[in-house]
Amino acid sequence: MSRIWSMMDIGKRSLMNSQTGLQTVSHNIANRTTEGYSRQTVNFKTNEPVGSGNTRIGMGARPGEVARTNNTYIEKQLEREGNQLGYLEARSDLMGRVEQVFNEQNSKGLNHYLSDLFNSFRELSNNPESLASRTMVKESADFLAKDFHRVTTQLDEIQRDVDFRLATKVEEVNQMTREISNLNEKIQSVELAGGQANDERDRRDLLLKKLGEIVNIRYTEGKDGGITITAGNTAVLVSGFSHRDLFVQSTPATAGKREGRFEVFYKSTEDGSPVNVTGQLTGGQIGGLLDVRDRVVNGMFERMDEMAATLAEQINDAHMSGFNRYNQRGKALFEFEGGGGGAASTIKVNRAILEDVGQIAAAADPAAPGDNRIANILSALQYKQVLQDQTATVCSITAALAPG
Repeated sequence: MSRIWSMMDIGKRSLMNSQTGLQTVSHNIANRTTEGYSRQTVNFKTNEPVGSGNTRIGMGARPGEVARTNNTYIEKQLEREGNQLGYLEARSDLMGRVEQVFNEQNSKGLNHYLSDLFNSFRELSNNPESLASRTMVKESADFLAKDFHRVTTQLDEIQRDVDFRLATKVEEVNQMTREISNLNEKIQSVELAGGQANDERDRRDLLLKKLGEIVNIRYTEGKDGGITITAGNTAVLVSGFSHRDLFVQSTPATAGKREGRFEVFYKSTEDGSPVNVTGQLTGGQIGGLLDVRDRVVNGMFERMDEMAATLAEQINDAHMSGFNRYNQRGKALFEFEGGGGGAASTIKVNRAILEDVGQIAAAADPAAPGDNRIANILSALQYKQVLQDQTATVCSITAALAPG
């Protein structure tokens, strides 16, 4: 009789095992669209047989564990590639905006206004006594100065937008690290009790991939199931059940960073001193944002300042060596502040010339109405190599900046 009951008990357990398998399959189907979910399978084990001596009777099977279908090596690869993808996407988006600053396909830009200025000098050389030709010089110079201002203003707006995005991304990092530290606690609690924290591990793996898309991280898993996450080289964001936040702060200008731009800081303890970790964040979306803001756009500012200062100095030197309509020495055509640094944002036409175009010099000698030698010298500056160690002209640089 006992054998009949044993057989029926094995059958009952087999049905329950099948039910467990079906529940796991149902769980898989229900989560087929859940981001980061890993398929789960039930691993069955043989029950301990009963009997003694040479007679041992099998007692069927029982569920061993519900395991995730997960490959740690592939997860690491996905995290690394996600970090590179985040970096390139952030950089591509901002570079598209930088490109539009110099886009002259739909409207005039620096290259066109420079050409207009030198063409106006040529027109002045053809008609050195004409007030209309002098007016063309004044207006083209004024338009050029205003377009320098437009470029620097738009580049500054891009940097301000990067600061806003940087603050947003840092807050996203902090939210993720808080959740990961909570998941560390849940996973350890479940697994110490002998269970499998499959769904919690799936969620944590997903957060790690998303975190890697935002910033370059390194992480390791301990024997208790908790992970430690480090951003850059030294910023330990998660350690077991605890986490530390990053924060942004406006800082003074330094080499490679303009005044007031945000930098990222980290404190290892609540009362610790803030550590600037900006230079360590070289990957992910944050790395891409910082690269465009501090390397690309700052490089553009330097080139614009060099171009504006050199152009103004070359034109002023030639213009001040000549004589105006009143047989007086020519004044500086352009003015700017900062001795070169900031020239593009402050360049302007001399007010005396804006108010009286007769102040524009075209002659090399006084009392020589038809003398056009200074106007010729000014127009020839278009092809003079004055930039990049006397290897490039102003117009060649602006043409290279303009897409298309």
